[in-house]
Parts: sequence; structure tokens; C-alpha cells
Amino acid sequence: MSKGKRYTTVAKTVNPDQRYGVDQAVKLVKAAAKAKFDETIEIAMNLGVDPRHADQMVRGVVTMPSGTGKTVRVAVFAKGAKAEEAKKAGADVVGADDLAEIINGGKIEFDRCIATPDMMAVVGKLGKVLGPRGLMPNPKLGSVTMDVAGAVKAAKGGQVEFRVEKAGLIHAGIGKASFSEDQILANVRAFIDAVMKAKPTGVKGHYVKKIALSSTMGPGVRIELSDALGGAADKAAA
Repeated sequence: MSKGKRYTTVAKTVNPDQRYGVDQAVKLVKAAAKAKFDETIEIAMNLGVDPRHADQMVRGVVTMPSGTGKTVRVAVFAKGAKAEEAKKAGADVVGADDLAEIINGGKIEFDRCIATPDMMAVVGKLGKVLGPRGLMPNPKLGSVTMDVAGAVKAAKGGQVEFRVEKAGLIHAGIGKASFSEDQILANVRAFIDAVMKAKPTGVKGHYVKKIALSSTMGPGVRIELSDALGGAADKAAA
């Protein structure tokens, strides 16, 4: 597939065979984001896990210290006082059985879904719809909770969920090209640290194999693992 002139030009600034320190990688990715819109800064981590085995599943949530720069639409399953609490906290969609009917009808106008525990009987029936989209509320990720106000504010304030895919790959948007280098760097460090803390017990051999940064329209920049993981490098190989 042919690539545009702009991409070809910025790609020349990155050596695809070289691994860069995190600081330098951030600098290169930010400089390569030349599109006319505010490109998303993305991270991809190739892990030495097989998520088909339950004891090798990697999943978690992390709050980006610099935010994500993205407007997140939040839906909340709740009733009564908790529904009002969610609305006051800024939830975009709040409901119960009525919300379930809307979702079953194919209308999903939200990026995150939160539910109070008593609503899981209703939400559970939506598993085939929400599950494949990564929207199913999960108590381990803090999206099944009585603190709906806190969960809504966290989701809108820069919280990012991550989950390993079949090929052992985790990727996420962690900021915008308009962020300063220090803001992007803080988010990169926070995301890598969260993935390291989520290392499952069943992993053998190298946990983290590759890490790369890119912008929406820019080239990928490979990161030197020893710099990215620091003192955690030995743990990643354990």
C-alpha cells in the first residue's frame, strides 16, 4: 500500500531498526505528528503471554496523570439516588431497563459503561452486545461500584482501560500531539507501570517483548526496553 508524501517525509526522521530511549521516542513521535488535526498518541506493547489461558490474561485500568485529551461519553446503569448521583457527576446517559432496551436496539452512544451492583442482573443480559466492544462493566476495573460519581469522574478525567488481545498485544491512546513532551512522557510511564503491575502469575519467560509509540498518522518508534522498564526490566524477563 502506497503511503502519502507527508508520511514518507516524517518517516525519514525515525530509524525503524533502532530502539530509542523513552524521552527521545516521545520527542520523535510528537515532532512527526504533522496532520491537520490533533493526533492521538498511541502506545503498543507486545507481551509474552497467551491470553487464551486464564492465568495469562492481562487487564487493568490506569489514570493518565496528564489526562487523555479525549472527550469520553459515559453511560451508567443505576436507579433512584444513584442515578441522580451519576447525572450530577456528568454521566452522559443514565438509566436501567430503559437503557438496556436502547442498547439492545443497537444504539450505543457511549465509550464507557458503569453500573451499580444491583443493576448487574440487567446488564448481564447485554453481555453479547457490550462484551465484544469492551464495554461490559467489571468490578475489578472499578466500573461496577456504588461510588458512581467517583467512577464517572475517573472515566472522564483520563482513565484508560487496557486488555491484552489474542496475539499478546496491548494498545491504547494515551494523549494528544498537542500535549507537551513532559505530559506525554508522564502518561507513557504511567501506562507501562500499570501493565507491569498487571503481570499475571502464569507468565514464563519475557513478559514485555516490545514497546512502540506512534501518533495517529505517524510512524512507529520502537522503545529501548531497559530504559522503559528501568528496574522492572529484570522482572519483565523473569
